[in-house]
Amino acid sequence: MTRICVFGAGAIGSHLATRAALGGAEVCVIARGPHLAAMKEHGITLHAADGVKTVKVQAAATAAEIGPVDAVLITTKVPALPVAAEAIGPLLGADTPVAFVTNGIPWWYFLRHGGAQEGRRLPLLDPGGVIERLVGIERTLGGVVYSASEVIAPGVVKSEHADIKLFLGEPDGSLSDRAKMIAGFIDAGGMPCPVVNDIRHRVWGKLMGNITSGPLCILSRSHMKATLADGAVFDAGVRIADEGAALARAYGFDLATSGESRMRRSADITHKPSILQDLELGRAMEIDALLTVPLLMAQEAGVAMPTFELVARLATQAATASGLYTPAGGM
Repeated sequence: MTRICVFGAGAIGSHLATRAALGGAEVCVIARGPHLAAMKEHGITLHAADGVKTVKVQAAATAAEIGPVDAVLITTKVPALPVAAEAIGPLLGADTPVAFVTNGIPWWYFLRHGGAQEGRRLPLLDPGGVIERLVGIERTLGGVVYSASEVIAPGVVKSEHADIKLFLGEPDGSLSDRAKMIAGFIDAGGMPCPVVNDIRHRVWGKLMGNITSGPLCILSRSHMKATLADGAVFDAGVRIADEGAALARAYGFDLATSGESRMRRSADITHKPSILQDLELGRAMEIDALLTVPLLMAQEAGVAMPTFELVARLATQAATASGLYTPAGGM
């Protein structure tokens, strides 16, 4: 039986683990604390639009307890990726792929890019090149997930809505058998999982939601529906979304959606963005992948993002003051 390990089985990771198990994979998860203890005893219970489901998984605190698997999904937050890269060694067989299911600009963005900046590294996202050295671009798959999940009790995860999806793709744009293998289990488990040849396009699409909802909701301390109820904030959100679309175009991707239409969709969202959840729970915040690196890429490309820069810098100050982010300098 195909063994898939989810490293960092919090809300998103537990949701993906449940879908893979429902799809027929033998699923292992690495987690910690009460969530780990609950999964060891009772498995994972998922409350989703398609019902309540409970699956049994092999739950462990370390990769050494699990051993080599056929695929790894890393679903930790971006600041924890170097630690994850150091920890997953025992999971890796000769050909084990590693899918990084993360928010924001990924550490591998310019590797196997094929563009003018081919081979460029992003040290803010991979300090010291740890991830590239220990995992490597050869094993790497990109992942972009839409799930809106949260852990509501140890071993219990809730997915907020029916519009769930995981995109998987190779950094070089190929449609690989290994990506299709992982996708087959996730899809069979009830979450659509397209394998795409343009994973960076999906990265930009998700980032547009992150750069609007993240900083605005950090400042309001609420979800998007409440935040955007103020007309001036809604208008600021439109400007941020349009600025983000201009940045994506500068890097070769036309998102073909207006800022106003994005904000109108966001105006009904009552799920708090993950970066606000991290602030409220005292967890390290994904400031660099979601805010700092996009701003630096905008400066390099000559794209003006005045509204985004203002709210991003204020959100960064809030994260720094809370002790959940330490500025590290340039890219």
